[in-house]
Amino acid sequence: MAEQNLKLTINTDDDIIHLMGDDHIGSNFETPLRADAFKLDDNLKIELIEKHFREIMNILGLDLSDDSLKGTPKRVAKMYVKEIFGGLNPKNKPKPTLFENKYQYKQMLVEKNIAVSSNCEHHFVPITGKAHVAYISSGKVIGLSKLNRIVQYYSQRPQVQERLTIQIANEMKEILQTEDVAVVIDAHHMCVSSRGVKDADSTTVTAEYCGKFLEADTKSEFLKHIG
Repeated sequence: MAEQNLKLTINTDDDIIHLMGDDHIGSNFETPLRADAFKLDDNLKIELIEKHFREIMNILGLDLSDDSLKGTPKRVAKMYVKEIFGGLNPKNKPKPTLFENKYQYKQMLVEKNIAVSSNCEHHFVPITGKAHVAYISSGKVIGLSKLNRIVQYYSQRPQVQERLTIQIANEMKEILQTEDVAVVIDAHHMCVSSRGVKDADSTTVTAEYCGKFLEADTKSEFLKHIG
């Protein structure tokens, strides 16, 4: 069965507000965090999450004395804090490695098929797919692995795909000191495939084009590169 693609192109605040509808509360591009989000250290967060997840399992009627289940609350707590939601903590933000553009390369640089592994903030189930990013140097270039790390950092938090796309683009613009960036994400949402409508074949495509990538020829070239 062919994939059904939902294509969203996001370029203005008005576009975001229109797209959010009733299912996405707020229009801030930042992940909604309380002011005291990092008052507790990671070890205490793990301890508290373990306790509460144990209670969830008890409510579901699971036997926590079973060898396979008794370690699950601790494993889930560590996974939440240290892994899949590690991008909430600014201490984990990747440090950019920039270099002079010695070759005077003035064309777009494209890195495609960067793995996206995130979690839907509405149901806390996985979002998986690929990100394609590009920029045109304003005098600096970035270590290629840092583009992957930027995608990974913003993916490792409860997300909506529209916000994730914009956060990656904004970070690239800030680090590279250029408006000429583009980001496209094509992803599967488990909240669509494993619950509700249970459509396993659909994907969602979001895009953020900035600077020269808003020009038809530049955008067309980028889209040809990513196929």
